[in-house]
Amino acid sequence: MKSTDIPGVYKVKNKIFTENPDSCKGIKVYNEKFVKYKNKIFRSWNPYRSKLAAALLNGLSIRIKPNSDILYLGAATGTTVSHISDILKDGTIYSVENSPIAVKKLLKVCEKRKNIIPILEDANHPDRYSFIVPVVDIIYQDISQRNQAEIFIENANRFLKKNGFGIIMVKARSIDVSFEPKKAFDLVSSKLEVSGFKILNRLNLNPYEKDHAAILITL
Repeated sequence: MKSTDIPGVYKVKNKIFTENPDSCKGIKVYNEKFVKYKNKIFRSWNPYRSKLAAALLNGLSIRIKPNSDILYLGAATGTTVSHISDILKDGTIYSVENSPIAVKKLLKVCEKRKNIIPILEDANHPDRYSFIVPVVDIIYQDISQRNQAEIFIENANRFLKKNGFGIIMVKARSIDVSFEPKKAFDLVSSKLEVSGFKILNRLNLNPYEKDHAAILITL
C-alpha cells in the first residue's frame, strides 16, 4: 500500500484505496471491497463506478488536502462523495443533487459521514444554495447536461476561491450526440478559457468511461 500525492489516497498496482474512517467501520457504500493493512481498513475505489477514480488512475494530479472545502455538483447517490469524505479529515463536501431519489440514498451515506452536507437542488441555480455554500477550495462537477460548461462556470464564479481548482467531468454525448468526443471536449475547454479559467490538464477516461474527459482548471 503506497501513498499517492493526495493525502489519504493509496495505491497498490493499478488499484486505489481510501482509508475507511472508524465511524464507518464495516459499512459499505456500493459493495466496494475492504482491505486490512497495518491495522487500518481501506476501501477499494472502483474506477468503473467513480469518474474521479478513473481520472486519478489515468494520471490526474489534484491538490485535495485534508482540510479542503469542496463543492460537488451532481453528487448522485454518494459513491465518489464517500471516498472524498474519507480523504477530508477537517474539510467539508457540499453535495448538490437534484434527484430526490438519489438524495435519499445520499442521506444514508451522510449518516456516518458528518463532513458531507447534502443539498437537494438544481446546480443551474446556485443562488438557491448560496446561503449554505461558502467560498470553496475545489469545485467538482459530474453533470450530464448539454449546458454543463455553463453550469460549472456560473458556480465557479460564485463559489471558487482565487487560485482554487475545479474538475469538470465532460460527457461528450451530452454536449451534442453528433459531435466526435474530441470536438465536444474542445468546445467545453474553449468555453472555460473564454470565461477566464486556466486549463491545467485534460485527459480521457478510457478504458473506464467511454467518451468522457476530465478537465482540471484553476481560477
